[in-house]
Amino acid sequence: MADPKGFLKVTERELPKRRPVPVRIMDWKEVYEQGDPAQLRRQAGRCMDCGIPFCHQGCPLGNLIPEWNDLTWRGEGRAAIERLHATNNFPEFTGRLCPAPCESACVLAINQPAVTIKQVEVSIIDEAFGNGWVQPQPPGRLTGKTVAVVGSGPAGLAAAQQLTRAGHTVAVYERDDRIGGLLRYGIPDFKMEKKHIDQRLAQMTAEGTRFRAGVDIGVDITWEQLRARYDAVVVATGAMVPRDLPIPGRDLPGVHFAMDYLTQSNRHLAGDNVFDQITAEGKHVVVLGGGDTGADCIGTAHRQGALSVTNLAIGKEPSAVRPPEQPWPMHPTIFEVQSAHEEGGNRHYLVSTVEFVPNDVGELRAIRVAETEYLDGRRVPKAGTEREIPADLVLLALGFTGPETRTLDEQLQLPVTDRGNIARDDDYATAQPGVFVAGDAGRGQSLIVWAIAEGRAAASAVDRYLEGETLLPSPIPATARAFSI
Repeated sequence: MADPKGFLKVTERELPKRRPVPVRIMDWKEVYEQGDPAQLRRQAGRCMDCGIPFCHQGCPLGNLIPEWNDLTWRGEGRAAIERLHATNNFPEFTGRLCPAPCESACVLAINQPAVTIKQVEVSIIDEAFGNGWVQPQPPGRLTGKTVAVVGSGPAGLAAAQQLTRAGHTVAVYERDDRIGGLLRYGIPDFKMEKKHIDQRLAQMTAEGTRFRAGVDIGVDITWEQLRARYDAVVVATGAMVPRDLPIPGRDLPGVHFAMDYLTQSNRHLAGDNVFDQITAEGKHVVVLGGGDTGADCIGTAHRQGALSVTNLAIGKEPSAVRPPEQPWPMHPTIFEVQSAHEEGGNRHYLVSTVEFVPNDVGELRAIRVAETEYLDGRRVPKAGTEREIPADLVLLALGFTGPETRTLDEQLQLPVTDRGNIARDDDYATAQPGVFVAGDAGRGQSLIVWAIAEGRAAASAVDRYLEGETLLPSPIPATARAFSI
């Protein structure tokens, strides 16, 4: 284990400092300062090496957390990355973007702040890349079988890397002009700089994975043509259909989906000329939705020079501590102050949006809101509490309703579930032989760690389908999928 008395000697949870707000909102670099190796070893040493490590239960990937905490405390970085890569293809992504359900399940968190598992994880992989320890792992032999992976987000990339290493010839198709899916277009650079995607893609390319950007399957190539060309197909297109807000004034200029806004920002920072870019510069911005996407919009608006930023959520403000109905080791819903919230703006809860209000020339002027009240389990505007909030730009960050399924339904007749996801069995297989589904397209919008875990598990199922057996790990049993976040 790590330091046998570590959790007794070091009771405080320490993380690297975030760069000062006035400094970081002037650029798009990641918000954290360089970490202190001594601090990292102290925090890794707090890991208790529990008889039953519930952090394993909290992590869909089954990461070997006590093992690489111990190796980090001992200063054995190369061994630590080997244990980390044994279960997680992309710790540089999860270490930056995952909400860390493993920390919620940490046994130490019963009566102390949890071990800084996420920070240890990202430090391990950053050290590994910095020292050249992350090398291509091409297969020793080729099977002669071919696989198409549609979608290049975390689920698709994980499936592709696993299947390539198993010896199959894998091509990843992405309809956008660059590979990375939501990692590339949607996640702001201040949360994850795109160099982390590029260095992992370089490794995958050297291993033999082929990438086909700018190809829209179902339009440029039909699903039937793709199925005929490859021995197996993995659908990993995500669940990117945004939830709308059909109220008066929805069609006014200045009301946009959050992902359209965030994607344009990503493209602009990548050096593209974005025609008629949605920007917060010099505007009063209102963000509807209190989740991660809403926070991403807040941080982006500050960096673009918004006059004001207001964040509205229809529900109640979460508790600052673990609520009793979400006991340890569950992943609780608690009030969170992300880096974007530190940078300014106002947050309001129990606010229902009633109308988008135009000015005399038909442009967005304000939004009309009311207090939220609960009637028969429904959240509705409370009569007589209406007020207006000035707004030149409103961003809808209200979540997602499921994957885009029109061409899949028309061309492959794949059924969908009651929740709008692509139907599949416990082996990730659809009703069409040889077609599998991984990630949010099959489970609905979820966490990045679930996407990678599903990509790995689906790769195992595809390998078994092609070869009759498989040595690839499958981290998620069907029973776990049924009761997951």
